[in-house]
This record gives sequence, structure tokens and C-alpha cells, in this order.
Amino acid sequence: MTFAILAAGEGSRLAQEGVELPKPLVRVNGEAMIDRLIRIFKQNGAESIYIITNNLTSLTQEHLLQLQAMDERIHLIVKTTPSSMHSFYELRKLMGNGKFCLTTVDTIFREDEFEQYIHAWSQSEEDGLMAVTDYIDDEKPLYIATSNDLTITGFFDNEPQHFISGGIYGLNASSYPIIDKCIAEGQSRMRNFQRQLIKDGLRLKAYPFSKILDVDHACDIEKAEAFLSSKD
Repeated sequence: MTFAILAAGEGSRLAQEGVELPKPLVRVNGEAMIDRLIRIFKQNGAESIYIITNNLTSLTQEHLLQLQAMDERIHLIVKTTPSSMHSFYELRKLMGNGKFCLTTVDTIFREDEFEQYIHAWSQSEEDGLMAVTDYIDDEKPLYIATSNDLTITGFFDNEPQHFISGGIYGLNASSYPIIDKCIAEGQSRMRNFQRQLIKDGLRLKAYPFSKILDVDHACDIEKAEAFLSSKD
């Protein structure tokens, strides 16, 4: 399967709070977040890993270029984009037509749950399988409404639902014309792209994780380490 990582954000909140490393290189339990994702993707059968990072942080570029030189499965785009949706659009130009799993670089999850999710997505006949969680610790969560069989019926900013988006997206090439349309219409943000998927009739299912965290603030690093170290 193809995997992709959105790592083009500036990580400005972490920097303002004294974290000196760019977000992709921030360590959680001694491992850079982007290295953790790459390792987990390889363990789950990655044939290709596409990564986009911005052209503002030379440390991240140098690190990823070194990894790319050692592993032909890693493909890197260096480009500053206005939103995560635009970052996905840039990656989409290089990715093949099969199923893929796309994540944001700061998504923290349990590895066993991710393995089960990838297996489920590889077997799914839906157009997409989106990771969700009922753990809400996000400043601006994207709420996800589902039917009883976990078919996704809507994405909402201000209408609380049982689940929120976990920042892990299993999709296939049927999503490409929709991201192209969103860009052509001047839309931005991944949540608007996801809304368009529903509007255009794609069949999306939710896949619950026990907990998924984002590392947006310095205090989130400690939360992430505690979560990964716990057995709860």
C-alpha cells in the first residue's frame, strides 16, 4: 500500500512555546515523529511513502533527504503550501491509483490499533476508511456523524458528535478528482475536502481508535509519551 505524510506546516505554536526543533523532528519517547510514522508504515507493508515538507526548515529537509537516500520507497516534495489540503494536492500528483493511507505528521496512535486499521482498509470495498476517536482534546475538532453501521454521514465544526477525526485518512483514487475540484474552486483545509467527498457521493466508513492525539503544543509531547507508555 502507499502511505503519505503531511509535514508542511510551520509548527508555529510549538516554536512560540520554546520547542526548538521543527515539528516533524520533535521527539516522542526518543523518536522523531516523522521517523515513527515511517517506521510504522514500513512495518505495515509500505510500498511507497510520499512526504511533503515546507521549504522553511532546512533541518527537516536534510533529515528526510538522508532517509530518502537510504530507502527508495521514500519520496519527498519540498514546498510551502497554504493548507494541509493543498499539501495533499501536491502529493496526489505523484501517488499511484491504488489505495493509500494519508496522515498528518503529528498524529499519535497505538501501533497495534493502526495495524488493525490498515488490515481493515486493505480489505474494505468502500471509497474511504477514516480513523476516528471519541477522545476529544483538540482546540478545533472536526466532528464526524455516522450511521449505526459507521457509515460517515457528515463532517461538522460546531455540531458535537460522538466521534472526531483522527487525522488518518484511508482513501483511493476516487478522491483525486474531488481534491482537484476543491483546489480549482479555491477551497482550503482538509475538513472542507472531506465534506466534498460526502457531497460527491463517495462511500466513507469510520474506523474507531481508542485514542488519537495531535502534538500542537509543548505540553502535548508529555501527553503523547504518557499515552504511548500506558496500557489503558
